[in-house]
Amino acid sequence: MDVRETPGDDSVGDDAVTGPIPAVHTAPTPSVHTGDVDDLVIEAIDIGVRATWGHIYGPTSLRVRAGGVTVLVGSGGRGRTALLLTLAGRMAPSSGTLHAFGRTDDARHLFSQAAIADVDEVDGIDQTIRVSDVVTEQIRWAAPWYRWVRPSRPADLERLCRPVFGDLALPSMDAYVEELPELTSALFRIAMANVRRPPLLVVGGVDRLTRIESAHTLLARLVALGHEQTVITADVNGVFPDLGVRDVIEVHHLTDDEFVRLEQQDRN
Repeated sequence: MDVRETPGDDSVGDDAVTGPIPAVHTAPTPSVHTGDVDDLVIEAIDIGVRATWGHIYGPTSLRVRAGGVTVLVGSGGRGRTALLLTLAGRMAPSSGTLHAFGRTDDARHLFSQAAIADVDEVDGIDQTIRVSDVVTEQIRWAAPWYRWVRPSRPADLERLCRPVFGDLALPSMDAYVEELPELTSALFRIAMANVRRPPLLVVGGVDRLTRIESAHTLLARLVALGHEQTVITADVNGVFPDLGVRDVIEVHHLTDDEFVRLEQQDRN
């Protein structure tokens, strides 16, 4: 599993369409965020992405504050996935302006500051591979090219996975990835993508999990990671009472927005 993609630009630039920056809310009791802009690590103004075959998402505006967990509320699909890829520096916006980590419209710099996890288009793992092999591969990617890396041991699994899993049980070294329960699989993918622990961690939507309880447990673990990193994830409805989420932001103009009400009904 190689999570070190190089940001590309498979898009055709369009004139930016202006629009208001949506209100940022703090869960569980929503309130408009009016904090100092110096607190921001990302400010997206009317960003959008177009591929050679058509529109993907946008114009979308949002602000992400440093630290804690920010949940982007919007319907799932390629538009939301592309937005997460953009915020992790894996995709350059075709229009609008993206300020991130002191740079403007610099996807490569943002790429260097971010890890992205649990997004199939980026960090998919061969389902027929063992947990131990994935751990070994990630250690090798992180090591200097000249250093020989031995096969991973249980101590390596503990070192890389415990910060993400917390008190939850770790997977067996001999288990096949395809055999892992969905929550364990999601946490394992996050741990493997977050080996170098950069300032920003972007995680695929917590609503990818079929059980609400599992989604809440996953979010609680992201909140724990948010004590040392800025974490961005997504959900279709963004209702997380008492879980410690810092900000909840509604995002608009995603490709599949017309299905958001049906998704919300399915999740409730």
